[in-house]
Amino acid sequence: MWTYLRTRIVSSLLPLVAVVLGVFILARLTGNPASLYLPLNATEQMKEDFAVRNGLDQPLWMQIVNYFSGVLRFDFGESLRTGEPAAAMVLRAFPATLQLAGVTMLLTVVLAVIIGSWAALKPNGVADRIASFFSMAAASVPDFWLAIMGIWIFAITLGWLPTSGVDSGGLSWILPIATLMLRPVGVLTQIVRGSMVSVLGQPFIKVARSKGAGQLRVVFKHALRNAAAPALTVAGDLTVGLINGAVVVETIFGWPGIGKLMIDSILQRDFAVLQAAVLITALSIFILNILIDLGYALLDPRVRPAAKQSRIRSTNKDDKRDAAGAAARTSGSNAEKGKAHV
Repeated sequence: MWTYLRTRIVSSLLPLVAVVLGVFILARLTGNPASLYLPLNATEQMKEDFAVRNGLDQPLWMQIVNYFSGVLRFDFGESLRTGEPAAAMVLRAFPATLQLAGVTMLLTVVLAVIIGSWAALKPNGVADRIASFFSMAAASVPDFWLAIMGIWIFAITLGWLPTSGVDSGGLSWILPIATLMLRPVGVLTQIVRGSMVSVLGQPFIKVARSKGAGQLRVVFKHALRNAAAPALTVAGDLTVGLINGAVVVETIFGWPGIGKLMIDSILQRDFAVLQAAVLITALSIFILNILIDLGYALLDPRVRPAAKQSRIRSTNKDDKRDAAGAAARTSGSNAEKGKAHV
């Protein structure tokens, strides 16, 4: 297991560096931040002083070297807007995104398991057709369109919910969660339904039913655990998508998360904050993927023998090398005895 973790960490370092490097270069293609933070009548001397003060006067390769050396010291630079450390601003906004994604994914899993299991009890029945229709429709709706329609209907027309912000307490969560949840519910319901249909047809399910197990016991104790592995993988991918997709939803609803912070940083050319936000988001996604793989190995025992098999092969190779070495030493010893005898 530790060997697997080390391999995943090492293999993910290069993509992580590539993402941060790409954002570093693309951010500077948006223009010179001096045009936003200095007055229109700023002199050339003022622009030069601004560039020197923020390290923008150096060649691009030198800026990259300085940035990564700072990251190794956990120094992500300072915001051009506020002068605060960029890491502090990102870490202050990130919990709001995690809370939104976590609550959304929790509700998504619960609804998908209930609807998918219900549809799988009678394949091609009325319940299955209704669930399949709505799940496919939900998986096809774009998040931004659903967000706009939700604001228009429930906030503007009916006045039931706030249009944006978090000042209305629990009501502020309804539209963002509903917007983010609809598509993952549709996708995960299809996965759960397909896995449950396959598992419910297995012989051990028939044995459990023949022993008098009730429908709920069969579904949630015997079938669901065996059908959970593929659903877990898809749920993990959807969670990663929620963290990435929160950029649009947070901007539309004014949610104070890392997605809105990224958009604001791009518009205001706040390079340090943008780079810190991308790096911390990429790290969180990397950790989440590792946890998903570990959870998949715990749920599906068939995944675990791969690591054991590699250790067995390694042990066998060592045993063969030891045996070959012993045979060579024995042969050499016999040869020496023969020479001595002669």
